[in-house]
Amino acid sequence: MSVVARLRFIVPALVGIIGLCSFQGEPVPFNRLRSGLEYRIYRPQNGRYVLQPALPPTGDASYAGRVGQILTLHLQFRTAQDSVLMHSRRQNGNQPVRVPLDSIRRAQRGAVEEALALLQPGDSGVFRLNLDTVFRKSFQQPVPGFIRKAGPTLTVLAKAEKVQTPDQVQQELAQQAAQAQAAAAQKVAELARQDEARILAYAKQNKLKVLKTPLGVYYAVTKTGTGAKPQAGQTVAVRYSGKLLEGKEFDSSARHGNQPIEFPLGQRQVIAGWDEGIAQLTKGSKAILLIPSALAYGPRAPGPDIPANSILRFDVELVEVK
Repeated sequence: MSVVARLRFIVPALVGIIGLCSFQGEPVPFNRLRSGLEYRIYRPQNGRYVLQPALPPTGDASYAGRVGQILTLHLQFRTAQDSVLMHSRRQNGNQPVRVPLDSIRRAQRGAVEEALALLQPGDSGVFRLNLDTVFRKSFQQPVPGFIRKAGPTLTVLAKAEKVQTPDQVQQELAQQAAQAQAAAAQKVAELARQDEARILAYAKQNKLKVLKTPLGVYYAVTKTGTGAKPQAGQTVAVRYSGKLLEGKEFDSSARHGNQPIEFPLGQRQVIAGWDEGIAQLTKGSKAILLIPSALAYGPRAPGPDIPANSILRFDVELVEVK
């Protein structure tokens, strides 16, 4: 995706997230390119940022070596009155913006694309751009009225983190995805351990002799039925009442005319804990199912009566197997 397209997606999110912020320190004159773009570039030296001398009027000659790569940076857009329109550190989980670096065409002079071309990794930049130029060339849409009312310029603050090849970016994204997946798996495993400890404590407190299924559903048969256990694909009819471990009932057959619910077993038409737990019973059996959150509704709350990551208790009766 080109830098123009990338930046075009940012603009619709600007309205409604305005905050106020002002520059700090003594005013520093802007340098100016031939296109009219005004800029100040700061580069880290000996532990502090140092204002860099003016570049040639045509821009940074070293940019040609960065074309085709991807710039990772944090951005702010501000109106002429210093209202914050976009702030990447406050949005999208503090994730930086990745911008493909293309050759600067004549039609992009004086726009955001030319501003970002002045940045090298580690640089911070302050850019003052003509408002009409930016919206015509970079955003390709009319200037919103509230932005025009603030004044004729748009200020862009940028902190360039790194420049990478597309392959390096893909490798980094894959690594980040793997790390996120590992962290999520660790969180799931920890939650499973916590759920199991709570279920066992609950069973002990309520004097339930529970068994554990291969997937981790705990169940206690309170009345043994007859016949074979239902097989996957067979239709079962079940009466039930569902509660949180704290005792609050959230649903039951009694609320629905005491009619049993029918579903094909093992076809994912009910929560996984039901498919697993009902499969352990014979026709006519009554049982208590203690279902860990991962086999119930997990991190999503299906309604106000069932919080996210809830362990569920179901008192069930397997009425029929067809």
